[in-house]
Amino acid sequence: MDLHLKIWRQKDKKSKGKLVGYDLKGLNPHMSFLEMLDTLNEKLITEGDEPVEFDHDCREGICGQCGMMINGIAHGPLKNTTTCQLHLRSFKDGETILIEPFRADAFPVKKDLKVDRSAFDRIISSGGFVSVNTGQAPDATAIPVTHQVAEEAFDSAACIGCGACVATCKNGSAALFTSAKITHMALLPQGKEERSKRVLDMVSQMDAELFGHCSNTEACEVECPQGISVLNIARMNFEYNRALFFQKK
Repeated sequence: MDLHLKIWRQKDKKSKGKLVGYDLKGLNPHMSFLEMLDTLNEKLITEGDEPVEFDHDCREGICGQCGMMINGIAHGPLKNTTTCQLHLRSFKDGETILIEPFRADAFPVKKDLKVDRSAFDRIISSGGFVSVNTGQAPDATAIPVTHQVAEEAFDSAACIGCGACVATCKNGSAALFTSAKITHMALLPQGKEERSKRVLDMVSQMDAELFGHCSNTEACEVECPQGISVLNIARMNFEYNRALFFQKK
């Protein structure tokens, strides 16, 4: 199949970017989207041009590094799919594909399709952990957890931190990401001890990173490759108000 690509090229965050067109011919429709970009870069290098920079790592839909906007949709047209799991058979022969980086004030463009998502790391560092004694690992059954609670915690922990929720939200909100991390540990007994400090610190850091406010459009859940529920945002709000209540007493 043949494709025409319109890719955002930007030297660094201080430079002005622009869309550049590229034509690729004879592509295998079973090729992954990132393999297609690899093919383009091989062509550009052979021709003496600079390759397109883009984030990737595991290429198995786990690491969350491959996020980009494809025809205006985070990770592309398929639901619950990361960019690396997207294949060219999802497009038509001769189609023009628009490829851009995630757009958000808190995700400055580093180069081309690469964005700086270290704001997520700082949110996690502010409280996304539990304090435990070091040494031998405790027995897995030492603290009983019901099956329902374990499943709910796992659903929240499935967030891969790709940033699609932020890029999709018209406000650039990180509420879904932050709430998933807060909910994951708020549900488990190991996270109860620091639940109040955790939610206050993580929400405060989220605000400090210039993310927008959640206005309940639920676009984040729609475009999340892991299908993380917006119910996590409701729990984050509950945990936050609970922490404020006990802080005032």
